[in-house]
Amino acid sequence: MIGLSQSTYYYQSKVPRKDRDETDADLRDKMETLQANYSCWGYRTLRAQLRLRFGLQVNGKRILRVMHTYDLFRQIKRRFIRTTNSEHGYPVYPNLLKGFEVTDVNQVWVADITYIRILTGFVFLAVILDVFSCRSMGWGIAKRIDHRLTLEALRMALRERNPRAGLIHHSDQGVQYACTQYDTA
Repeated sequence: MIGLSQSTYYYQSKVPRKDRDETDADLRDKMETLQANYSCWGYRTLRAQLRLRFGLQVNGKRILRVMHTYDLFRQIKRRFIRTTNSEHGYPVYPNLLKGFEVTDVNQVWVADITYIRILTGFVFLAVILDVFSCRSMGWGIAKRIDHRLTLEALRMALRERNPRAGLIHHSDQGVQYACTQYDTA
């Protein structure tokens, strides 16, 4: 009458949902403990390590289900992340540093972006350095690599140093540094 088989209608789980969720949460804690030091382990290695370190016999399907539920899959290490996109329609300025001798602070600032690996992925760091003093003038950190990241670093540097006219600002001329918002700041 309702389109279900008799066995589906009368099915009762052997373990109540509440108990299953609690044991899954405990298993998740143990799996996260192992993955904190070894984030590249897959479910097979996790299964073996749970047995060795905690004495738990856990089915591989259950480990996969918990990994799917809590997004605990291993992080694939990438060797290089491209932080410079020089293919843009913004103006490109000539390199003024060739043959230039730096004799004082606030003559030349250089800027670049790099990434930092954290447990949950990457964050991007934009830094502006004074070439003469080798000191960081400004920095910005964000999960996204866009012009707001570089603008944060530039605004911090301008607040801290308030440079005079004639300062040379050198960067890789990626889209974050060549955009209109950065150029007018």
